[in-house]
Parts: sequence; structure tokens; C-alpha cells
Amino acid sequence: MDNNIYSTKDYYYDLPKELIAQDPLEDRSSSRLMVLGKRSGKVSHHHFTEIIDYLRAGDCLVINNTRVIPARLIGIKKETGAHVEILLLKRKQNDIWETLVRPGKKLRPGAEVTFGDGALTATILDVVEGGDRLVQFHYDGIFEEILDRLGEMPLPPYITHQLKDRDRYNTVYARFDGSAAAPTAGLHFTRELLERVKEKGVNIAQVTLHVGLGTFRPVKVDDVRQHQMHTEWYRVTKETADLINRTRENGGRIIAVGTTSVRTLETAADEDGHLRAEEGDTSIFIYPGYKWKIVDGLITNFHLPESTLIMLVSALAGREHVLSAYEEAVKEKYRFFSFGDAMYINPDD
Repeated sequence: MDNNIYSTKDYYYDLPKELIAQDPLEDRSSSRLMVLGKRSGKVSHHHFTEIIDYLRAGDCLVINNTRVIPARLIGIKKETGAHVEILLLKRKQNDIWETLVRPGKKLRPGAEVTFGDGALTATILDVVEGGDRLVQFHYDGIFEEILDRLGEMPLPPYITHQLKDRDRYNTVYARFDGSAAAPTAGLHFTRELLERVKEKGVNIAQVTLHVGLGTFRPVKVDDVRQHQMHTEWYRVTKETADLINRTRENGGRIIAVGTTSVRTLETAADEDGHLRAEEGDTSIFIYPGYKWKIVDGLITNFHLPESTLIMLVSALAGREHVLSAYEEAVKEKYRFFSFGDAMYINPDD
């Protein structure tokens, strides 16, 4: 048993900057795949297309069908002409959004910002928890179309390259607009690979969780248990709940694609591992010591040191196993983070 599972610093690992992937690969599925034994900690190296060899008929692969919107808006403050940035985090009602603004000091309640020569304007309504701003937008036409024209994809701060094709920061199965960040484990799948998964007799279930920027917020407390998670909106349909419950009843395994799918499933499951059809906000925080209800295996990317995501992965496969695997990934020069390579936590090693 790990002795230091609650200490934030014990989820640190040393990552050379040059291993942070800056661009997506030409072929989504050509990334590398590290397979980590959930119980043994044994590591093996593969290509992502070989994930098919680790899935079997009767399993259920669970994907998050959220779509990243071009949520980054660069505008001008009306009174001063200063350049400001507004990042859409969560729609609260109609045209009122919770946002992250830069620089915050310049955008107090009452301030007005214009975008695209006035095609879109924003009024700062209020400052909320964590310094985020409630913003009301004003425009003529359809908001999504204006956003598509004026907005940029909200790439994480560790990606410094420009994204040539904005579709590459969305999965091939993205359907519902609402995320400020991609569920990146799904970026490895092509339509062809998903077809091969289905042909093997593996069911594919879809959930929705709109990813917020809290994903990238560092854990600033020394004791993991003191960390406050951000909330994110999720939905599990009756069709998905029925499919997953049926899979479990028939002895199939639940393989989540990405930590967002994990958080959705574990939020909507009861203590007996029965999945409910529901929607709402979740602030579930999964770290070692967590009692798993429904997820057996996980396809995921390599995560930031001391992040809530590396803690979630450690809850499934053990902190020492995970950190040892990450050391191996550094040594083998895997590509890290959003556009990086993948890891599969194998429940049947």
C-alpha cells in the first residue's frame, strides 16, 4: 500500500519540455500506446491501432461525445481600446456565460468589450468564485455561427504552436457543443478504427461531459483531500445506461476512453455499480483510496505532474505503478499531454 497517497508532491515526475507534443500526428491512430497492467504494473509498448487486441466481444467502450467550441475570443475594451481575451467556460443561461478573462483587472463589472468590429459585444456582469466573470453577450443572428467566425480553439497553455486544422482538437465522434478543452484520449480514434472495434463485437456507448478548464488548474494544496474540484455538466442517456448495465450483467468489461468518461460513469453509478440515466453537474474527485463502482479499464493520455488526472489514473492502477510507467515513458520518449501518445490500463494483465 502506498504511504503517501494524499500528498500532492508524491504525484510529481520530471518531464523534459521537448516531450510535450505541440502538434497532432498526421494520422490520428498512428500514435504509440503503452499498456500498463492494472494489478501487476507490467508495461509493454505498442502502436495505438493494437488497442483492438486488448478489447473483446461483449466489452463496452465508453466515449465522451462532447465538442470543443472555438471558445477563445480576442476583443477590445470599449473605453480604452485595450486588447483583452475572454474564454468561454460554461453557458449559464441563453447569452450569459461564465468566462475566464485576461487581464482580469481591466474587466470589472460594467465593462464592455467588442469583437469583430462590433459583430459581437460583451458586458461584464459579475465576478464569481475563483475570479471568473459572468458575461452577457449581445449580437444579431446565431451565436454559434458568430463564435465559429470570431473564436479560436482554446488550446492548453503548454501548446505554443498554432493549430492549422481546428477539427484536430475534436474527436471524430464529437457531437454536442460545450467544451473548453478536448477529451484528448479520444483523439487517437479514427472512424475506421471504431468500425473495427464494432466488428469485433465490442459495444460503443456514448456519454457527454463538457470539459472545463479546471482540467488544467494545478492542485495548490499539500494534501490532495483538501483540493476543490471544478464542476462540469454531464449527461447519461437511458440508451447508454441500459447498454452499460446489460454489458455488466453479461460479464463484459467497461473500458472508458478518457478521464472525462470515467468521471461521468462514476458520478452516475450507484454503490452497486448500476448506471442511472441522468444529467447534472459533477465535481467528483477520484484519487487513490477511491472505491470503484463501474469502470474496469481506461484508455488515457499522459497527464501533467501533480494534476487531478494523474491522481485519477493512480486510483485505478496504483500510484507507484503509474509513476514507474511515466518514468519509462520519459525514457522511451513518448509524446505527452493533449496531442501526445496513449496509455491503456489493462484490467486483465
